[in-house]
Amino acid sequence: MRDCSLGSDLWVFAYGSLMWRPGFASEEALPATLAGYRRCFCIYSVHHRGSPERPGLVLGLDRGGNCRGVAYRVAAADAAPVLAYLTAREQINGVYRAARVPVTLADGGRVDAIAFIAERVHPSYAGALPIATQARLIRAARGSSGTNLEYLASTLEHLAERGVRERELDRVAVAAGAVLVRGGTAGRSLRLPGLVGALRATAVDAPVMRPGDRRRFVHRLA
Repeated sequence: MRDCSLGSDLWVFAYGSLMWRPGFASEEALPATLAGYRRCFCIYSVHHRGSPERPGLVLGLDRGGNCRGVAYRVAAADAAPVLAYLTAREQINGVYRAARVPVTLADGGRVDAIAFIAERVHPSYAGALPIATQARLIRAARGSSGTNLEYLASTLEHLAERGVRERELDRVAVAAGAVLVRGGTAGRSLRLPGLVGALRATAVDAPVMRPGDRRRFVHRLA
């Protein structure tokens, strides 16, 4: 395993938007696999891709399976500011917990990397929802960063560009009415106004974080 001790370079494992929009400089970015966790729609979003009245879903790392992503190597001199940036970006309400996890690089090497995994006791943790429920939530949600359907389509497209295809996410896309065209140029046919408007009257039973809950989920690095 490569050295990841104090004072050495920092490794960060990305599985979602950090793969294509890291927001920090790195010395290298390598394909990597994390065993024991999977990428899935297990986090309720009530801000960026949903609202308290109409929650959406965003990706999280949850237990079970394997996840293909990107491992970024950050120079030791930049480790502290990058960690501060990631904390501000990923831990706004504590639903993601920073942990050191062993990841396998494409060249067979192994490193300890920082990954943001789903905090299962958090009110915004959705768990393993049925595909139909995920699709219903995603089709109806819109937040400050746009529609949940756009988030789903963008996720699938960016993963496809990196040669990653996940059956469960594809099933969610089909159920939600999002069509991803693979091979050559990726595209989509979402018909957003109709999909979103038709489901506005559908009740969604999802927990909403109370004002005092956020203080309970301020994590130090595991």
